[in-house]
Amino acid sequence: MANTKEDTMSTPNALALEDPLEGARRATGNGSSSAPPPNPEVAATAKRRQFSSSEKQRILAEADGCTEAGEIGALLRREGIYSSHLNTWRKQRQAAEQAALTPQKRGRKADPALQEARKITTLTQEIERLRHKLAQARTIIDVQKKVCALLGLPTDETLQELF
Repeated sequence: MANTKEDTMSTPNALALEDPLEGARRATGNGSSSAPPPNPEVAATAKRRQFSSSEKQRILAEADGCTEAGEIGALLRREGIYSSHLNTWRKQRQAAEQAALTPQKRGRKADPALQEARKITTLTQEIERLRHKLAQARTIIDVQKKVCALLGLPTDETLQELF
């Protein structure tokens, strides 16, 4: 129990028990041979730090409470964030407050699939109505051409032939 590190190192038996390359490893800074070599692979990119809403609110409250010069800078350094974070979070807070104050529509929310089906049916009906009007217009134009031909009045087609 009285043996110290100096006692064991000074005895010739202790030096003989050591690995002969141990001194070389110590000189180069390499550890013992039992430790695995360091991993040469590059570490994966670091993940972005994510803040919960409670953390954002706490930091914003502290930043809003800063009144003296340099306090916000100290807060930013302590929390490890940039001033742009504060700006973004303030905008998010304002947007959330604005959304909370806007009146909400009552009743059921519109089903997007049902709404799309209704839109398709109304557009189909509109197309059919316009096709019917086009057919009527063509019929009227044909009747007008026949009346002009019977009365001997010039039509657009005969005028184009003349010029």
